Amino acid sequence: MARAFLIVMDSVGVGGAPDAADFGDAGANTLGHIAQACADGRADVGRLGPLRMPNLDALGLGAAIALASGVQAPGMGAKPVGRWGAATEISRGKDTPSGHWELAGVPVPWEWTYFPDTVPAFPPELTALVCKLAGTEGILGNCHASGVPIIEKHCAEHLRTGWPICYTSADSVFQIAAHEEAFGLQRLLKLCQDLAPHLHAMKVGRVIARPFTGTPGNFKRTANRHDYAIDPPAPTLLEWVAEAGGATHAIGKIGDIFSMKGVGKLWKGKNDIDLFDHLDRLAGEAEAGSLTFANFVEFDSLYGHPRDVAGYARALEWFDARVGGFLARLGPGDLAIFTADHGNDPTWTGTEHTRERVPLICAGVGQGSLGLRAFTDVAASVAAHLGIANRSAGRSFL
Repeated sequence: MARAFLIVMDSVGVGGAPDAADFGDAGANTLGHIAQACADGRADVGRLGPLRMPNLDALGLGAAIALASGVQAPGMGAKPVGRWGAATEISRGKDTPSGHWELAGVPVPWEWTYFPDTVPAFPPELTALVCKLAGTEGILGNCHASGVPIIEKHCAEHLRTGWPICYTSADSVFQIAAHEEAFGLQRLLKLCQDLAPHLHAMKVGRVIARPFTGTPGNFKRTANRHDYAIDPPAPTLLEWVAEAGGATHAIGKIGDIFSMKGVGKLWKGKNDIDLFDHLDRLAGEAEAGSLTFANFVEFDSLYGHPRDVAGYARALEWFDARVGGFLARLGPGDLAIFTADHGNDPTWTGTEHTRERVPLICAGVGQGSLGLRAFTDVAASVAAHLGIANRSAGRSFL
C-alpha cells in the first residue's frame, strides 16, 4: 500500500504571488534571489559559487521557480524528471499556521489579529494579564522585534527583575522569551499555555515560548521552543488520514502547528539535522498507508529572518544533499511532496515573511508539469494517493 511524505521547507518561496503587492512584497522571490546572489558571488561565506541543488532541481525546482515568477534562477536549469509546479495561497496571511493549514486542506476563514508596530505594542489589559499570570510587576520589550536582538537588549534586565521579555512581529503572534534557569522553563511554558486561550479568542494565531540560557552577551536560545497555536477551524489532512485508519507521523513543528490534532506520533529534535534523521528513518519504517508530515524550520528561523543570504544558501545545499539519500529509501508506490508555507526572502527589506507562491515538487508519481495549483490541491492529492476521502475544496493533481 502507498505511503505519503509531505515535506515543508519552511519559507522557501518561489515568488510570483499575484497579491504580493497587498503585503508590500511585490517582487520578493526567496529562491530566485538567493540563486542570483550565489551566481553573483554575494553568498560566498562558508560556500562558493552558484547555488547547487541538483536533486531537487532534477525533480523540477528550477522549473517551478520559472513557472511561479518568470525568473530563470541561475544554476537551476535541469530538465525535470519529476512532477513539478507551484501553488498559490488564498488565506489572507503569510504566516506558518495559514500556510500549513491550507496545504492540509483548510484555508483560514477569518482575519488574524495583528499588533501595531508601536511602543507599546500590546494593549494595557493584555500586559496586565501577562503580569498576573507570570507573577511579575511588569514585562520587558512590548514591541515588534526579532528574537536575538530583543533578548540581547533586555537580557540583563530580565535576569535582574525576572520580568518576561514579550514581543511580536508582522505575524499574528505573541512571543515570550525567558531564561530557562533564572525564570524557569516550566514556568515559561505554563505562562504561555495559560495565556494562549485569551489570545486565541482574540484570533492571535500563536503564543510562542522562546527559552534561552547564558548571560548577557553570551546567551543562546535553546531547542525547547514551544508554539501554542490556535486550533485549525476544521479537520485537516492529518485527521482525515487518522480517521481512515492510517498512521500519522509529525516531524518538527507540525505537532504545534496543528495542536496535535490527528498526530499519531511526534518526532522532534534539536535542529534540522535531527529532523532529517527522523525523515530518513521513517522512509524505511513508516507503515503502509501512512502520512509523514515534516517541517524544516531553520531556513526561516536561522537565515530568513536574520537576512543571511549565504547561510540560507548553505542550508539549501545541505538539505538537497540529504534529499538524495531520502529518495533512495523510498519504496514503490511512495509519494514525496516538497513544498513550502510562505516566503522569507533574505534579500528583502525588513525581517519578516514575504508573500510568495511555493514550489510543488513530487517524487514517485512520474514526470511533467503540474501547472499553477492551489495550496489545498496538496491535501487533495495526498488523499487521492492514500485512497481516502478528500474533504477539502482542492483538486488532486495526481
